[in-house]
Amino acid sequence: MSLYKDILKEAQDIIQSESSAKDKMQSICVLLEDQIEHYDWVGFYLSDIENRMLHLGPYTGEETDHSTIPYGKGVCGQAAESEKTFLIDDISAESNYIACSIHVKSEIVVPIFREGIVVGQIDIDSDKLAAFTAADQELLETICAELSPYI
Repeated sequence: MSLYKDILKEAQDIIQSESSAKDKMQSICVLLEDQIEHYDWVGFYLSDIENRMLHLGPYTGEETDHSTIPYGKGVCGQAAESEKTFLIDDISAESNYIACSIHVKSEIVVPIFREGIVVGQIDIDSDKLAAFTAADQELLETICAELSPYI
């Protein structure tokens, strides 16, 4: 997909810029939401490792009440605890799902690792069922890996 290659190049330019980590993350959120039609909410959660909590960082999309999420709770908390990417085709089938919006149908959460520790994650919601593919996962995992030294 040439679109994803172009987006990755733009994301790499953002990551290599002189911007602060917060500005890099915000710019990546805007880039992804603007360029990929099925990305309806894009945000970063940052890890409070000691207290096993995720704290909402930069995001685009509707406001959310979920500014903190304990490890293990919801898809984001499960991704932090398991240290794995979660690609959920139908969030209504998830017993541990934390509803953010009645419109959300699918979600992908990709952990960000630094020195083997989850320091954050990118969380993306879609209003379409089964919106995310292996190409989305690969794009997001690459962005997260390249962004990790700055978080």
